[in-house]
Amino acid sequence: MIKVITSDERHTSDRGWIHSEFSFSFSDYEDPSNAHFGCLLAHNENILKPQQGFKRHPHHDLEIVSYVVSGTLEHRDNLGNSHQLRPGDVQVMSAGTGVRHEERNPSSNEDVRFIQLWFLPDQRSESPAWRAHSFNKKHRLNKLLPVVAGNGTEGTLPINQEVSIYLCSLETGQEVSLPHRGERRTHVFLIDGHTDLNCGGEELSLRPGDAARIRKNCEITFKGTGNDETAELLIVDMP
Repeated sequence: MIKVITSDERHTSDRGWIHSEFSFSFSDYEDPSNAHFGCLLAHNENILKPQQGFKRHPHHDLEIVSYVVSGTLEHRDNLGNSHQLRPGDVQVMSAGTGVRHEERNPSSNEDVRFIQLWFLPDQRSESPAWRAHSFNKKHRLNKLLPVVAGNGTEGTLPINQEVSIYLCSLETGQEVSLPHRGERRTHVFLIDGHTDLNCGGEELSLRPGDAARIRKNCEITFKGTGNDETAELLIVDMP
């Protein structure tokens, strides 16, 4: 099964201070038929205006992954963490038994664009934790760079779920492949640029903001298309 959710099919939420595109039911968007894909509960693309943000609020029993595309996102929580995330930075917050956090755009003149993913953990009532890391773009040029993994892959941020998240910057004409993984789900999101996706002989073309939900036993190949723009991909491999 391969299902493509185009950019236009996402739910748009515009509150003035933040513009969001929701791929799954979230906040003011309720659709029981689009509540999750496996353990992935939310995939939100946000543009947060300067000097705006989310006030401190609680979470529990969630794995929340944030990736900054452009601008600066400031994180603070009741665990004592305070950090400014910049383009290429990834953050994983394991809410576990409970954490309170806030996120804001500290800039006076620049929007921050970031992607946030919510996952169910593999177990409830884990100890809360927060981690972040900066990933250099050159390390994901024409290759799949693992940035988050539940299996302890070296150089990745840990997560309490059997999930692997990859970033890739794919130049036009270049190809990368995600090997055959058996009975697994794959969520692909095209952040920018254009790419062709091939899975078991089925070929699809993705445009910016499109996502593909794949549950099919095959090697997945991605090819950069378009003109001079690099295709920026976020790929999630999960149960």
